[in-house]
Amino acid sequence: MLHSLHRKLVHTVPTLLAIPAKVLPFSLQEKVLSQVFNKVFAEALADDEFEFLEQKWLQVEITDLGINWFISCVDNKLVIAPCAATVDVSFKGNLNELVLITARKEDPDTLFFQRRLKIEGDTELGLEVKNMLDSFDLDELPTAVTTLLAYVAEFIQQGLADPVLSNELSSSTVKNKTMA
Repeated sequence: MLHSLHRKLVHTVPTLLAIPAKVLPFSLQEKVLSQVFNKVFAEALADDEFEFLEQKWLQVEITDLGINWFISCVDNKLVIAPCAATVDVSFKGNLNELVLITARKEDPDTLFFQRRLKIEGDTELGLEVKNMLDSFDLDELPTAVTTLLAYVAEFIQQGLADPVLSNELSSSTVKNKTMA
């Protein structure tokens, strides 16, 4: 019963968030994202580690929220645009999957092969973006952000889990602990 409610909540919240996401002005999204991304990736930007994204456009689409961001690197700064003339590579996924990737609870390759994450376009550029994100140290974020991200990701992961499989895993874990 409780797992059923938890599961429904995990699947319903993105739908509820889609409403304010659609009315949030892009200028506000751009301002916040630009500041956050440029601060978080300041060292990598200073070391020219985003050179691969210069004169290229990455599309990030949160499909269930109806949000699209187009990201490029100009003069060692990440820029966010509402659209791009051409898209070199795109990453598309639902909010839950993208939170799990960000929190390192799911591997992008696994989600890609399960068709829960779409990566389209320039394969080499997509791999460079993925590798850059994989190399990012979550500990560079403020503690409050990493704590919240970890909590939300765990909540999502548990809500997406198959209750029968989760119970079997919990039972085997308890048995293994009592046998030790």
